[in-house]
Amino acid sequence: WEDFFIRIGRWTDTKNAYATIDPQYTESVWWVLGQIHKKGLLYRGHKSMPYCPRCETPLSNFEVNEGYKDNVPDPSLYVKFKLTDEEASLLAWTTTPWSLPGNAAVAVNPSEQYVYVSYTDEEGKKDTIILAKNCLGVLDEENYTVIKEVKGKELEGKAYQPLFKAVKQAELSKYKDLYTVVLASFVSTEDGTGVLHVAPAFGEDDLSLCQNYKLPVLSTVDASGHIQGNFSGADDIVGLFFKAADRPIIELLTHKGAVFAAETAEHTYPFCYRCETPLLYYAISTWFISVSSVKKELKKTAKDIGWTPSHIKEGRFGKWLEGARDWAISRNRYWGAPMPIWVNEKDDSDYIVISSVEQLKKLAGPEAKLEDLHRPFIDEVVIKKGGKTYKRVEEVLDCWFESGSMPVAQQHYPFENKKVFEDSFPADYIGEGLDQTRLWFYVLHVISTILFDKPAYKHVLVNGIIMAGDGQKLSKRLKNYPPVEDVFSQEGADTLRLYLLSNNQAVSADYMRFNRDGMKDLNRNVLGTLLNTVKFFSMYAGIDGWKAPKTLAEPKTAHVLDQWLLVRLNETIAETTKQADAFKLSHAIQPIFSLIDDTSNWYVRRSRRRFWKSENDKDKKEAYAVLHYVLLRTSQLLAPWAPFLSDKIYRDLRGNDMPQSVHLTDWPDVGKINNETLTDMGNAREYINQGLAKRAAAGIKVRQPLQSVAMPKLLEAYKELVSEELNVKVVNWGQKNSNVVLNTTLTEVLKSEGLMRELVRNIQNVRKNAGFQVDDRIHLNVQTDDKLLMKSVENHSDIIKNETLALTLNSKDLKDAYSATVTIEGAQTELRLEKA
Repeated sequence: WEDFFIRIGRWTDTKNAYATIDPQYTESVWWVLGQIHKKGLLYRGHKSMPYCPRCETPLSNFEVNEGYKDNVPDPSLYVKFKLTDEEASLLAWTTTPWSLPGNAAVAVNPSEQYVYVSYTDEEGKKDTIILAKNCLGVLDEENYTVIKEVKGKELEGKAYQPLFKAVKQAELSKYKDLYTVVLASFVSTEDGTGVLHVAPAFGEDDLSLCQNYKLPVLSTVDASGHIQGNFSGADDIVGLFFKAADRPIIELLTHKGAVFAAETAEHTYPFCYRCETPLLYYAISTWFISVSSVKKELKKTAKDIGWTPSHIKEGRFGKWLEGARDWAISRNRYWGAPMPIWVNEKDDSDYIVISSVEQLKKLAGPEAKLEDLHRPFIDEVVIKKGGKTYKRVEEVLDCWFESGSMPVAQQHYPFENKKVFEDSFPADYIGEGLDQTRLWFYVLHVISTILFDKPAYKHVLVNGIIMAGDGQKLSKRLKNYPPVEDVFSQEGADTLRLYLLSNNQAVSADYMRFNRDGMKDLNRNVLGTLLNTVKFFSMYAGIDGWKAPKTLAEPKTAHVLDQWLLVRLNETIAETTKQADAFKLSHAIQPIFSLIDDTSNWYVRRSRRRFWKSENDKDKKEAYAVLHYVLLRTSQLLAPWAPFLSDKIYRDLRGNDMPQSVHLTDWPDVGKINNETLTDMGNAREYINQGLAKRAAAGIKVRQPLQSVAMPKLLEAYKELVSEELNVKVVNWGQKNSNVVLNTTLTEVLKSEGLMRELVRNIQNVRKNAGFQVDDRIHLNVQTDDKLLMKSVENHSDIIKNETLALTLNSKDLKDAYSATVTIEGAQTELRLEKA
């Protein structure tokens, strides 16, 4: 992880990091639980909990939400419970046949209508069955006749013959309602039969119902999820894993004639999010925090939290708070923060909750070994008080309780660092994935509200979940994603960071598909463009010996392109700052991408001649100063999102008195933004695009000069810009209705100049292929049989020499020159170049 943090550019203190294993951390966790106990919110109860038989531990409701799977096939069993006082059977429906040995009652809805029907099966055998009137659709219409109709409450107390007996005959008299019909308003008639098989050991509603009727909890499954032999009637299934017992139980009940129908149904089922074992609801003794009693406070403190995206505040998180239930915090595990609860060995209602190591030392005596607070050492610590012996409960704390205690425990509060904690709490912001809405975000909020009556954080950034390109979950088995090390070596950490952070789905709690081609495009079109701009600047600044200013200050300039770029920079600083302050990460990054594109593909492209020209005049110096300033400011804007490349650029370009790293500089302030400058340049670019479109429609290359263009009026300073970009001799203002009219008539003079421009382009390519440096002077020969082309060379020799840095043109034979043959407007042309 430390290697990964360094490589991905996560700025974190690994040498002084806290760890939940530390005794100081655990002591603070104990203090948190002690405070909760003092507020009367800690209790122990027997409740039906989602339970993993492999881990042999209950799971909290928000852990269960992590493991649901859809379309899980399970038995769909219709089973008959034969009444003892009449020839009729209650028809119940269940998808958990394994729970039938633990049956203690059958429930019906007191306000629903139930019917006795005479049913004839496929073999002609008749039977009388009872089910909800609304559920008659489960029967074949032609095979039954309704005998009578009763209200659900009229069935209460009717006894039936148990399918299995989990209570000895001698004890039956203790429970007058055992194996009878009970009433429950939660029984649904929307599916099934409206008759519910009740197993108090394996269902939350079942347990509550049986507690009301004072029925026993018949636990026919042991802690490891295997059927235990504490009932009669099915010896063959004892020892089977509970899910594996479904089929044998169905076969056994079929043999007894108790099965009406057995099918397979697909439904949503919870699995352990750690080991993927099927869960069951299991009635166990566990410790709870009474979260439901502080629901009002949780909702009140949540109002002060900002969320990105905002809909989660009242949506996913708000609704979760609305339905907040008591939190089971004990786990039947060996490893974890041990619960600091010591119970009287003779009276489990008498217990002590320890809040500090010092308190435990006083109670356990000086011989107690407390160097390591984990099991098994802590289990050996015994408290003797008032003639009573107290031993620690075996359970450890839910790991999410430790995570929720992090703001306190990372500082070992309240035992030390009180001011550090108070100055940094609540956190300015936290960030995690969408799945943590009901996990870390939630437990932090619960504990902080109980302890301090305030939220643990001011703002939450909720990022989305990365999926494979085909929409599936990322899977090592399917190998549907590239290894991150490969991405680092090929595209780089900055590219990965920018790809994720600039993707609105990734940073706004949505699902995004990972597209490596998209990441490569970003690498090439954004970072590659920026690097090429820096390379361009460094190359020409080096040639001219231009020196960077010692400090970073916005330069003064008269050129319209310079003024526009500085305004574009300030506009970008303003927008990026605004969006970053609002925690809208992708919205903060996109303006930087646009600035990089404008700097390279408009400013540098339009300013090339200013950098190329041989004279080192004021205009050229201003161009260097402006581009240098913008690149350094761009590196600052890019620093939080692409920390490596931004620092490389900054270090290469910084002046002597500037901080040594971009990460040691202040975030840039917004300079002057002249909206007229942005509007004027925007209009100029729009008119230029219209002109270029008309060139393309006429099939005339941009290198071919044209005589004139007419367009709406702009500032006079834009004439040269428009003329060069559209390659026209004359720019006429005053055209109406924002239309651009391009004169596409080609004269011989214009054609000749067009040939010259095409020739210059080819010479530049040959220069590059020959390996010449940009400032190398050359001797040049151009030979072709095309008379028009040679005439063009003669007419424009000065321009050709100036553009290609040629000292001579066709003045002598170049025997050892680099030679290349090119085609210019269909004419074979030999170019010979020799370094001067």
